[in-house]
Amino acid sequence: MHMTLSSELRLGANLTSDGSCSFLVWCPNHSSVTLGICSLAVEKFEMTPLENSYFHCSVPHAKPGTLYSYILPDGAKRPDPVSKSQPQDVHGPSQVCSDSFQWTDSSWRGISLDETVLYELHVGTFTPEGTFDAIIPRLPALKSLGITTIELMPLTQFPGERNWGYDGVYLFAVQDSYGGRDGLKRLVNACHESGMAVALDVVYNHFGPEGNYLNDFGPYFTDSYSTPWGQAVNFDGAHSDGVRRFFIENALHWLADFHIDALRLDAIHTIVDVSAKRFLEELGERVDDLAKNLNRKIHIIAENDRNDSRVILPRDSGGYGFASQWNDDFHHSVHALLTGERQGYYGDFGSLEHLAKALREGYAYSGQYSQFRRRRQGSFSEASTPKNFVNFIQNHDQVGNRAQGERLSQLVDFESLKLAAGLLMLSPFVPMLFMGEEYGETAPFQYFVSHTDENLIESVRRGRRSEFEKFDWRTDVPDPQSADTFLRSKLHWECRDHGHHHKLLLFYVELLKIRKTFPSLSLSVRDECAISIIEPSGLMVERWHDRDRTVAFFNFQSASSTLKSSLLPGVWHKVLDSTDHRWNGPGCAAPRELQGGNAVSFQLHARSLALLKLSEEAPAGE
Repeated sequence: MHMTLSSELRLGANLTSDGSCSFLVWCPNHSSVTLGICSLAVEKFEMTPLENSYFHCSVPHAKPGTLYSYILPDGAKRPDPVSKSQPQDVHGPSQVCSDSFQWTDSSWRGISLDETVLYELHVGTFTPEGTFDAIIPRLPALKSLGITTIELMPLTQFPGERNWGYDGVYLFAVQDSYGGRDGLKRLVNACHESGMAVALDVVYNHFGPEGNYLNDFGPYFTDSYSTPWGQAVNFDGAHSDGVRRFFIENALHWLADFHIDALRLDAIHTIVDVSAKRFLEELGERVDDLAKNLNRKIHIIAENDRNDSRVILPRDSGGYGFASQWNDDFHHSVHALLTGERQGYYGDFGSLEHLAKALREGYAYSGQYSQFRRRRQGSFSEASTPKNFVNFIQNHDQVGNRAQGERLSQLVDFESLKLAAGLLMLSPFVPMLFMGEEYGETAPFQYFVSHTDENLIESVRRGRRSEFEKFDWRTDVPDPQSADTFLRSKLHWECRDHGHHHKLLLFYVELLKIRKTFPSLSLSVRDECAISIIEPSGLMVERWHDRDRTVAFFNFQSASSTLKSSLLPGVWHKVLDSTDHRWNGPGCAAPRELQGGNAVSFQLHARSLALLKLSEEAPAGE
């Protein structure tokens, strides 16, 4: 008869108050499991079977740094599925870790979505050193830019030293080459000390192919569904309770043990779950409970390719109750307009109507037919608000999943970069920048790995080439395994201080300052925003709150254009003009002020924007 599983036991190796170390593993595939402690000779401890296929033992002399593995009945030695550290890479033994750390953020309470400005970065390419500690000296620069939250691409242990992070196989371990557990804690603590939050990208839809030994322990995967990256995770079949516990403990591990402020869930549309109570719903409940217990703002932000409004609907209305979701439709609308690209999914975009709808509702496709998908796409929820959508003009996917990894700065001219930045910052959604975007970084962000299996390496190469066939990009695909591909993707921080790069940086700073200063721009309220198309290629975005009212005009034409529109009575003063000489523009075409009350007509240069504010008095600086 199996012993009862104590609710106080956590998965993995955990040091206890009595000086021993508790080991708990879920292993429904076997009737026995042996713990092997790696010292001069392997010490073996038969683990006690508990209910629901868990095995446990406590070892008095296992200390931080102790290496261990689980020995299965067939003699196979396997790392802990809940390993907190893999110092000898993904195939080696696991390591006992201490959770002690000198946190200094006890007064930290988090940041609301209304105040959030995200900055997505990849630890390995953000700095020359590619470590957590190397990010800390850069935080003041991000803070002065106006960033409130850095979003880290996945950090879980992957094979080798180069990877985007989506090939992680030990979801509780922090990548050693980045600085490990303590390095991440130092970064989070430094962010909180500077008043910035930290979001973490987590992958709950698949595991990487190399070093993945989960099938040796239990049915973590199912053949009932599939994903683009291999086997689907078993969230609703036999033994799925153990799988769900694994992932929920993982989420709470990051939020509680590492003080992470938000989780970005990768591609939840590939998480198939027909349970009466879905895993994502259960995860949301547990995270909300933790946030209440910690008295901290904690957000879940999802990536969902289906434009499914249930992601952000409250759980009592049948939704997941997540705080926000990435909005690809805004990106695609802007990208197609500015670049003229119509390959692949960009074929569904390219008109001002798409962009206007994305600005009004969040999604451009909320039930309409998609030519690319050959079916209807998306749904609309009147209950959603703009803070339920994270908008961007670049991110790791949209840059890195191009054949050459070109950034927007390599695809459009300088004036178009400023136009795109204005669209992002002056619209009523949560904005996100991709590292280096703020100064027009020209280094590509390419796909890179450092696998050890030659067959797998060749498979990844073939996969990347075939992925771009639907886009018809007639170019060579960089070798993902090559170190040069990784090195090419590192930022050139020195650029931000020179030439047009510096001017673009100052433009971003000004946009974020304006967004924060004006009440009409700093609040995310759909009912206080109006979007109008001005023929032939203009867009007007009106926003207001109480007595504060602004209007932004955008010209998408490749030539100067005369815009005609109606404005409320009063004097409208120009606050920002992207063609101003101070931003390396050709010089302002829009007037310094306009008299509202009837139809107005004025010029905007090609690919430019102007922001006006309703006021009876001239603004400071005019």
